[in-house]
Amino acid sequence: MTDTVIDLSAARWRKSSHSNGDGGDCVEVAANLPGVVPVRDTKHAGDGPVLLFRTDAWSAFLAGTARGHRG
Repeated sequence: MTDTVIDLSAARWRKSSHSNGDGGDCVEVAANLPGVVPVRDTKHAGDGPVLLFRTDAWSAFLAGTARGHRG
């Protein structure tokens, strides 16, 4: 297995539209990096961990959550 370094310095983070604004459970995503979608917790945005998803996996996740809301 090889280690790949992803440079997140160019990431344009945006907060989830479902965030309630009171500092609670919020996530941010950056969809401007080729091949990956980084996700992080807004409470630890500067120094916390970042989850990296392949773009195809992120698209599948979003499609699955959209189906779940139709209900």
